[in-house]
Order: sequence, then C-alpha cells, then structure tokens
Amino acid sequence: MEEVQFSPPVTLTLRNVSKAFGAIKALDGVDLQLGKGEVHALIGENGAGKSTLMKVLSGAYRSDQGTMTLFDQDYNPSSPLDGRDAGIAMIYQELNLAPHLTVQENMLLGIEISQWGFIRDQKQRVREALTWLGHEDIEPDTQVKELSLGKQQLIEIARALISEAKIVIMDEPTSSLAAADTKALFDVVRRLKDRGISVIYISHFLEEVELICDRYTVLRDGKTVATGKMKDTTIDQLIEYMVGRSVEQLYPKRKGTFGKEVLKVSNLRGEDSPNDVSFSLRQGEILGLSGLVGSGRSETLKGLFGLNKLVNGKVHIHRKKELKASYFNPTKALSEGFDLLSENRKEEGLAINLSLLTNLTLSALKRYTDRFGLIRLQDEQTQAKQYLDNLGVKYSQIKQPVYSLSGGNQQKLCLARLLHHDSDIFFLDEPTRGIDVGSKAEIYRLIHDLADKGKTIVMVSSYLPELLGICDSLAVMHRGLISPVRSVADWTENEIMLFATSGPTKQSA
Repeated sequence: MEEVQFSPPVTLTLRNVSKAFGAIKALDGVDLQLGKGEVHALIGENGAGKSTLMKVLSGAYRSDQGTMTLFDQDYNPSSPLDGRDAGIAMIYQELNLAPHLTVQENMLLGIEISQWGFIRDQKQRVREALTWLGHEDIEPDTQVKELSLGKQQLIEIARALISEAKIVIMDEPTSSLAAADTKALFDVVRRLKDRGISVIYISHFLEEVELICDRYTVLRDGKTVATGKMKDTTIDQLIEYMVGRSVEQLYPKRKGTFGKEVLKVSNLRGEDSPNDVSFSLRQGEILGLSGLVGSGRSETLKGLFGLNKLVNGKVHIHRKKELKASYFNPTKALSEGFDLLSENRKEEGLAINLSLLTNLTLSALKRYTDRFGLIRLQDEQTQAKQYLDNLGVKYSQIKQPVYSLSGGNQQKLCLARLLHHDSDIFFLDEPTRGIDVGSKAEIYRLIHDLADKGKTIVMVSSYLPELLGICDSLAVMHRGLISPVRSVADWTENEIMLFATSGPTKQSA
C-alpha cells in the first residue's frame, strides 16, 4: 500500500507490526503514521486488530515482529509503565478504575507526588482536568463507585489528560457519554491538538470520526487496508474499507404488524425517581426510549427486570394477572418472559473470568439436564456454538474466558445469551455499544427478525439515528418523566432533544 504523506512532523511510525495469539493472527503487518498535533482515526470491525495494536503501542503487549519509531527513536516498550514514561497515555474502552477509591486517588494512581514520605495534595490539578472536560461539578473526594457510568468514563479520560502525555490513545471514549459530555470531550481533543499533542481516536461512531479526526487508518483482519485524509473520503467509503463490501441500507425498512397489548406498565416509580412511568406495548412492537444519561431510561428497564427496587406501580402481562412492580426480581422476571441486556456488560452482563460456554448457558441449564440431574455436555456445547456462530462471535475455543474477547464480541455474547433464553419481551439497553458498523447492521436485522416473530422489544440508545432508524415507536425521558409514546414518524430530532433537555413544554406537550 502506498504511503500517504502529510505536513505535520511525524511523531510515531509503525511498520510491519505483527502479533499472534496461538493460531490467531491478530496483527499481520500493520503500518501506521501519526503526525504531531494530529487526531488520527483508527477504524475497523470488531476483531480487526485495533485494540491489540494499541496495546502493543502502549506496552501491554510485545509485538512478534515489526518496528516502531517514537520521536525519531526506536521504541519497544516492555510494559505499560514504559509506554507512559515515553509519553503515551491509553484510555481503554472498558473502565479500568478502582471503584472504592476517590476520583482524585484514581486520577493520580501511580503518578503521585510525595515529599518527606507523604503524598502531596493535588486537588487543584484534578479540578483543572475535570474543568477541561466540563465537569467541575465532580468533587475530587467522591468515591468513583458513586458516579454514573458516563461520569466514570470521564474520570478515565481525565486521568490520561493529567499525565501530560504526548500521545493520547482513546478507545471508544464516548461509548457511555451523553451528548453534552461528548461535546466537552471534543473540545478537549481540539485543545490537545492545538498544544501539539497527538490523539489516536478509535470509535465505531463514524460521524464522530468524520467530525473530529484529520486522517484515518482502516484495519481489516489484522492488516492495514486504507489510510488517508478524512476530508477526502466519505462514511460510505470508510464502511466499505472496513467490511470489504458495501453495506446497503444500514437501517432495514420494516412494516411492523402488531398484535394485542402484551405489556402495560402503570405508575412505575423507583426509590430515587420523582416521577411515575407508564406505557404499554403490543406484540411485535419495538419501542425506543431516548433521553440523556441519568434520565431514567436504564433505571426503568432495570426496575422491570428486578435489578432496581421499585416502590410503586403495577405491571400487567398479557394472559396473566396484574402484578405489583415490587414483585419482580431477576428470577421472577425471567419466569414471566422478560429478559435484559445491560448497558454495562463488564459489571452486570457477563462473568468475564468464566468461559463463553458458561456465560451463555448458565442461566438456562435446565434444558440440558436429564432426569437424574446430569448435564448433557455435548448437547450444551453444540447448542452454544450454534448461537455464537449465528451472531458471528469471533472466538477460538468455546471454553476460553470471556475477557479474551474484544469488546464487540463480548456484546454479541450477551445478545446470544438472550436469544438462548427465548423470552417474549426483551429490554435492550444500548445493544450496539462497542459494535462496529457491519455488526450493527446485523444486530438491527436481528432485532427486526425478533419483532417479526412476535417478540416485543424496549430499546434504550443514546444514538438518535439508531432509534429513529429501527424502532416503531418512541418515548423520551427527562428526570424520570416519560413523554407520550408516539410513532417514530411523528418525532423529529429537535423535538426529542427538547423533551430530553427540558421536559414537557408547550411545544412538546
């Protein structure tokens, strides 16, 4: 592939970098160049090698072959500490925080300044970094576990900024951020660029990449397949580079036909909610829930599944008597035909130290148990492989630990488990978080197929085009208050954002 020349001085050059894990070749001769003060997009499907390449660059992995040059010097880090000392900061997609420590302790972990054996207070540095991100409201002494997922992600970003790195690697940094937080992050990226700090930006949100990045490199199957200036390409071209083919109709058209009402929620209220939530769903309907992070979308789904305590409300399920909302716990929710895909797969969706097989079948082992209580192991493995292969999960062995999968493949595993349960009503919280564009199209078709088969779906997403593209109906939440449910054709993005930010007004009422 012909090398693309550009004007900024080159700070980083990777040539023919390769890395294998047993028989799996994660990187196969990757080339990349990064300029000073450049925001460079690293794009590719899940399993293309993006995260592996960045771990090689940061020192978490050692490459098998190839060369790296950093600031005109040979670069071959043997540990993340080497990478950090060389001026490289890595922000991983999955949160890497100590929840029992404070914001300040997390941000300064490993880079504390001491005098006479005592650690010096650096609250001012911490506050400055948080202010850069537009979140001066976060107190340095707050325990991280008390923050929302979105704010925890901001602490990860602030920790990298405070280290005064020369190159900042951001792996899906906005996957858990609200629109305002994303805008604040982009402002920080631009400030870093103005100061000559380079950013490698990994994201499946190609609209973000187009907006914030100067150049791009596309990986496919561990190889560099394209590189160039962002202004000289289009999103459609980037998708074609990523998947090796044109992805037609990202949001498949569907004429939904709905059956009878299967779920009616009345006056649902959680412990911390100031408002009641009511809505109803028909068989085969896909309802989208929009709103800002913390608006009550995820809390509503968790409450219905029994993960969050509900203090008020009633739930009426088709062909069953009306139930008090406080009746539900996860076991009872599953028995009533409910199922939940959590937005936080690492903490709530998966047991990452256990195998793919165990994660997929553990909650439904009865179907593989004979009359003596023994598990039919061969049957279990055969069925598990079928579900994983149908969703295109990339893995080497069915018994490998979940943490060895890429983030996108972990998300597909979560979806495979839901399909394995074969429930009637699915609560999907950010189902395409960390999923590449090609896989998103597959997930969208899967959701439509489920609805066509009579399944009912409630879907939370922070990405409006996604909700408007695949849902039949939509409601918006603001501080625990839900708007009337309307057909997606009756909503505009402006109306959705108005309710999400301001609640009911004369215009939205």
